[in-house]
Amino acid sequence: MTGKILSSLYALAAAVFYGAGIPFSKLLMKNVQPVFMAAFMYLGAGIGIGTMYVFHHRNESASESLTVSDMPYVFGMIVLDVIAPVLLMVGVNLGSSSSASLLGNFEIVFTAVTAMILFGERVSRRLWLAVVMITLSGMILSADSGEALKFSPASLMVICAALSWGIENNCTRKISGRNTYQIVTLKGLCCGTVSFVMAILTGEDLPAAEYVTASLLLGFVAYGLSIFTYIRAQKILGASRTSAYYAAAPFIGSFMSFVILGEGLSWNYAAVLAVMIPGAVLAVSESISVRHIHEHTHILLHGQVIRHTHEHKHFMLPSRHKHSHETLQ
Repeated sequence: MTGKILSSLYALAAAVFYGAGIPFSKLLMKNVQPVFMAAFMYLGAGIGIGTMYVFHHRNESASESLTVSDMPYVFGMIVLDVIAPVLLMVGVNLGSSSSASLLGNFEIVFTAVTAMILFGERVSRRLWLAVVMITLSGMILSADSGEALKFSPASLMVICAALSWGIENNCTRKISGRNTYQIVTLKGLCCGTVSFVMAILTGEDLPAAEYVTASLLLGFVAYGLSIFTYIRAQKILGASRTSAYYAAAPFIGSFMSFVILGEGLSWNYAAVLAVMIPGAVLAVSESISVRHIHEHTHILLHGQVIRHTHEHKHFMLPSRHKHSHETLQ
């Protein structure tokens, strides 16, 4: 039970760290171009978590180190993590950070579908219902106000980023039992370096030193600590259930966008919240509730044995389990 609760707290912490990153990145992109922004955020994650690893490596088991057999998933994780933040930063730069925050909930949809199709992870009916509601709300939010059937370029960029991260979450899930510090450090430094080279090749201007420092610090929190706690949660919760907790991240980011950036509500924003909030609640409730079966055996005076089963839902329990009771009547 303790492991389940701790994993749930890790997942929620990941949502908070990531959700806070979008409005602050929007502020910094007044002086930092999108690809450089993605590069510095990942480099900040790699440098920050790598520094933490220096002080904690003695406490980590050598058996958890990454091996050659993990490399296909590591490669997939890095490639997708290069693509996703660039798409997100472009989307944030083109549109509003509040819309980008809410559209981030598509990551839940893509993670669940990928987990089921490619990795055979069970997806319940409740989570599927949440997926449908989140998808519907994303379609409402993504549509241009002028043409209801046309998706805005900014929205499409954010949705493609969510798709990349949804697949990446499942690659990371396959190695989540390995050393978390190694995974995040490797991901941050590799993705940051590749994105840095991409920024130079595409002709982006290197920002001033103070903006580089601010971007690195934001990356450590929004990407480094978020990825670290996310992977720790995946060890017990799995990919689709951990991603369900990320339903909180877009609302955190959206709220902070209103507070920090003063972004106003669009015409369809209330409709989006009315559909997305119940979907997010369903996603989170599915991830923390399991069925609890009690089997009762009653032995009657004439030797007849009657068994019956009661199912109950308990929160924060690690698995389905069964109790048998015998009662003489």
